[in-house]
Amino acid sequence: MRPNIITEAGISTRLNQWWSSTPFITSGVTIICAAIYLACLLIGYDSYSEICFLPSAAASHFQVYRFYTSVLFHGSLLHVLFNMLTFVPLGTELERIMGSVRLLFLMFLLATTNAIFHLIVAFLVAYNPIYPVSYLVNECSIGFSGVIFSMIVIETSLSGVQYRSIFGLFNVPAKWYAWVLLILFQFLASNVSLLGHLSGILSGFAYTYGLFNYLLPGPSFYSSIEGWSVLSVCVRRPGFILCTGGTTYGQLPTHSNTSIAPSSLINGNFLRNISSWMPSRQSSTIQTSSTQEQEDPRFPGRGRTLASTGTEPTARESSANLHARHAALNTVRADATVIADQTDTFDEDLKKLVGMGFEKTQAEVALAAADGDPNVAIEILMSQQD
Repeated sequence: MRPNIITEAGISTRLNQWWSSTPFITSGVTIICAAIYLACLLIGYDSYSEICFLPSAAASHFQVYRFYTSVLFHGSLLHVLFNMLTFVPLGTELERIMGSVRLLFLMFLLATTNAIFHLIVAFLVAYNPIYPVSYLVNECSIGFSGVIFSMIVIETSLSGVQYRSIFGLFNVPAKWYAWVLLILFQFLASNVSLLGHLSGILSGFAYTYGLFNYLLPGPSFYSSIEGWSVLSVCVRRPGFILCTGGTTYGQLPTHSNTSIAPSSLINGNFLRNISSWMPSRQSSTIQTSSTQEQEDPRFPGRGRTLASTGTEPTARESSANLHARHAALNTVRADATVIADQTDTFDEDLKKLVGMGFEKTQAEVALAAADGDPNVAIEILMSQQD
């Protein structure tokens, strides 16, 4: 008998495995932020006042570019290292849920809304008549942490967990997780932008409560981008996740094409989520009707009156039969609709694979073998080419 030889992978091997499992957009954003910091370090660039988010400059000179340059630049090695180590697991999880293109659009939306919330809060606090704090409009903020706080709120909402651990020391309710981190970072770290992190939390909650629904495009928007021939090289990479192939759990906010008034959106989604924060009293309601028949507990069920012939159904039985037939008909129609939708989805995914350069026959076989999952189909086709 040969002894079992247990080999432990080295650090470089583990890092390669960890990085290879990181999806396309998450790894791309990480590389861009790291490359920008290294470039600034090599050329000696330190004029952060020109690219940081400065509320006074953004408002007075309409410097909208600060919304996005402030997100990509970092002030120190620890700053970029800590932000990216926090972003990679969050981005990986959200990209697998949403898809690569949807995550990229989400980060663009969050960077924009974070800056808008930052502007609003800074000017409200600076010019309030009770206790003005004017330095907030002249505070320069840089870093990806505002978007990270938004993603923490969104990922916590989608995961459905009840509690989250704070550095492995203690657990807090998931709804308060981002707020606890906000307070802890203010005490544990120096030179931290309270308003930048707070704006990220506000944007995250606004997204999860459906307030951005009318800013979100429908699934066809992401599908059309994935079908661009220019992006075929990116789409065919193993780390690229199609929006139709993500493992979704929870509820992703999306644009609704139905004619719903904004007031009904707020009353439905927003107030429903707000009410979940408040304790509610459980009460049982008993519906009674004067025309409803009372059953004898000794003889459960429904019987016939004595001396009735039983050949003609009663009005109630006829109504029940009609309802049963109507329900069966609706079930058949629903099944037909589901089959039609599945066929349309299969055809759309097949067109995407053909647009990426795969042969139609091979793409159809691979898509069928993957049970309609385009990501698995791409892996099958790539393995066949190898």
